[in-house]
Amino acid sequence: MIRAIRGAIQLDSDDREHLLKSTAELISKTLHANDIDNSDLISIIFTATPDITSEFPALAARELGLGDVPLMCAVEMNVAGAMPRVIRLMIHANSNKARGEIQHVYLRGATKLRLDLAQ
Repeated sequence: MIRAIRGAIQLDSDDREHLLKSTAELISKTLHANDIDNSDLISIIFTATPDITSEFPALAARELGLGDVPLMCAVEMNVAGAMPRVIRLMIHANSNKARGEIQHVYLRGATKLRLDLAQ
């Protein structure tokens, strides 16, 4: 079955190295929490709030060895009052887990985005 797995992380600042390290952490923890192997990946979509301009989040995935996985980056909607400096992802992967068993990962300040899903 194909499953969609969500996640997000709030950055402390829009610094290139911080963005790459934080995005790699988000990817790694999301894959680990769901027992997803690289060969199970179909694609990953990243969004970044408009205040993030230092680097493409997909570069962190490539640096983790996911260069053969289709990756896409987009800018998140610029909604008044939205949380700043947030990287979001949606991973599409093959998994035998039921939808209710999927662990969505929200880290740092981004846990406030989905208190119902954050661990």
